[in-house]
Amino acid sequence: MALQDRLDAFRADFEAGKPPYNAPAWIHEPMHRATKELIDSGGAERALTVGDTAPLFTLKDADGHEVSSADLLARGPLIVSFYRGIWCPYCNMDLQALEAAIPQFQKLGASLVAISPQTPPNSRRSQRENNLHFPILSDSGNKVAAAFGLRFTLPEYLIDVYKNVFKNNLPVVNGDPSWTLPMPARYVISQDGTILYAEVNPDYTQRPEPEDLIPVLEKLHAIA
Repeated sequence: MALQDRLDAFRADFEAGKPPYNAPAWIHEPMHRATKELIDSGGAERALTVGDTAPLFTLKDADGHEVSSADLLARGPLIVSFYRGIWCPYCNMDLQALEAAIPQFQKLGASLVAISPQTPPNSRRSQRENNLHFPILSDSGNKVAAAFGLRFTLPEYLIDVYKNVFKNNLPVVNGDPSWTLPMPARYVISQDGTILYAEVNPDYTQRPEPEDLIPVLEKLHAIA
């Protein structure tokens, strides 16, 4: 099943209140409103896109080791996927789909990292619970996300839903008091730092298929 089909099926069950979700019906209006406001803000259009130069970064992985984008780019093209955190079921399905595509990425010489604002212990949870074999990097305060133009602040009414309905206290999960998140995004960066593929969506329920990256990687591989 395609990734987006899985995401759509989950959303339908969640919004219908089917077990095990049983979410109160009233929460969907503020969640939809927050997504619409983020879309209407034009934030996605201001994010880095194809042709831009990706900022270099060094972040810690789930085991506390520093991972440098410059070192990864020295080996080949780099796929960077920004996600919200272990608490987001859409992100977990996205990570699982990326894991399944790793053999294709590696065959074409590409490295893959995922970046979220969560602390390293929560990144370890991401790796363990999703059975991942690629680095999960911790972007404290969403500083790298901001450099890519992806960081936004949650509205107060949505913070209330996260804290009091989902019991999801992002300052604890992220080790940062800011209540900021990245818009989910996927990039392919060439070895000279140029962004060759960019998909940024302020609607966190929508994600690109990992296979969408293959044509870009094939072109790079053909001229390598």
